[in-house]
Amino acid sequence: MNRHMVVSLILAAGGLCTASRVGGQGKTLDPARLDVFNRTATRLTDGTRTGVRLSARADNGVAYLRGVELGNGTIELDIKGKDVQGQSFVGVAFHGVDDTTYDAVYLRPFNFKTDDPVRHQHAVQYVSHPTYPWQKLRAEHPGEYEQPVSPAPDPNGWVHVRVVVASPKVSVFVADAKQPSLVVSQLSDRHKGRVGLWVGNGSDGDFANLILTPCPPLR
Repeated sequence: MNRHMVVSLILAAGGLCTASRVGGQGKTLDPARLDVFNRTATRLTDGTRTGVRLSARADNGVAYLRGVELGNGTIELDIKGKDVQGQSFVGVAFHGVDDTTYDAVYLRPFNFKTDDPVRHQHAVQYVSHPTYPWQKLRAEHPGEYEQPVSPAPDPNGWVHVRVVVASPKVSVFVADAKQPSLVVSQLSDRHKGRVGLWVGNGSDGDFANLILTPCPPLR
């Protein structure tokens, strides 16, 4: 198979993921149905959404959906962080193995509307733990695995996030953006794994309205 055909198949897979929600499954975010690491998960009802809140604690935390795995597909959900610098890292983990091995995409809401031009570039991030944390990626590949979000959402409000996994490509759509805010090549060699809610060092976060849409296999 030549390189052009491989690229075409990858793009086709991405198109199948993004075309619609047909086949997507809404997942009830119930603390009792999560495997939670380094956090406490509680039931959240804020008047507009029902979901899960993860508590703040040192180091990263992940809450995997029990019995759920995803290969290629789309992860959609609403996420709420806060406009406090260095204390709000909120996102999703996928292709997970355990509490330290997973790929993740997350937001830094405090950078959405900052006047600092450097921080503004660091609003949405991809990582692949444990080998490729954000520090390593920023030092060795500046501007490749993190990008700004435009238009910038309310940093204290609910933000809709859609992560399209079409290995090796990962595309991230944030809020009302018509184009992906971030497109990267996946750094891990895993093609399937657990899916979960993710928060970074010192962060809590709210999560609701999770929909998983597996991609049909290529034939």
